[in-house]
Amino acid sequence: MSDTPAESSGRGLDLRRLLVNLGPLVGLLAVYALFAALRFDRFVTWSNSSIMLQQTAVIGTGAIGMTLIVISGGVDLSFGSIIAFSAIVVALLLQAGFDPALAALAAVGAGAGAGFVSGALVTRLRLMPFIVTLGMMGVLRGAAKGLADEQPIYPEATWLNDLMQLGNHSLPGGVWVMLVMAVVVGAILRYTRFGRHCFAIGSSEATARLCGIRVERTKTLIYAVGAAFAGLAGVLQFSYLTGGDPTTAVGLELNIIASVVIGGASLAGGRGTIVGTLVGALIMTVVNNGCTKLEMANWVQEIVTGGIIVAAVTLDQFRRGRFA
Repeated sequence: MSDTPAESSGRGLDLRRLLVNLGPLVGLLAVYALFAALRFDRFVTWSNSSIMLQQTAVIGTGAIGMTLIVISGGVDLSFGSIIAFSAIVVALLLQAGFDPALAALAAVGAGAGAGFVSGALVTRLRLMPFIVTLGMMGVLRGAAKGLADEQPIYPEATWLNDLMQLGNHSLPGGVWVMLVMAVVVGAILRYTRFGRHCFAIGSSEATARLCGIRVERTKTLIYAVGAAFAGLAGVLQFSYLTGGDPTTAVGLELNIIASVVIGGASLAGGRGTIVGTLVGALIMTVVNNGCTKLEMANWVQEIVTGGIIVAAVTLDQFRRGRFA
């Protein structure tokens, strides 16, 4: 018996969705294969793979938090500044003799506080997330420079300095932190009420309100939780640099947003996965690392990165058009 047009259309739509979901992974494999073919001896090694995962840890951790915000239909341009600010918080507290664990928690809390302010301004005053977080980007960057007296801060070494250090045939602790957080947030999005509310708000705020979701409170919480991951990324950045630098992570928020969109999330909200986000972050890292192995000039790498960001937004528009 032949299929009805509705059944054929449904199967066709499911196939297209599957291809879209697998797109980021296929893209990662294609990019990796390209650089492997061009520079196999230097690119395909355990040492270089460890370096790429190390470099992904900061962006990937920040992108986990950004995924929550993007799924809910928002965006946060202050993540790069939060990373720098949090790294300075860690450095100053360690310099003052605080326990490393307490310094790390304070950095995460600083990120969450910045996100709470952004979320409150967006929801209570009904301001555009782009404008609010753009302003917060400047405020936090200036605060980081002021606290550090516009100088890098290098306190005495603690176990925090070892989080991002490469070992012999072992991954840095920061990579495991990123992976554990990815599993936790992925489970939250899939199995909890908070996760369902994130998707509902991103799909339609009006419908979410009719369903009884407290949109303003939930969105403020989403911005706070998302920015807390930027604070955690700041701790990893401190470990990577072995100090706090107020000028670090400039423009990193764009790479983080691009990672989320490349991974399948929509800037319009309502769609996104943590696995896809990590794949997107790996694509950004593989491209940067591959360009370095090919000894391309910095300006070429910047052009390539900018092209990837434009391609990510274009891909998002295409996906939205296909599944509208």
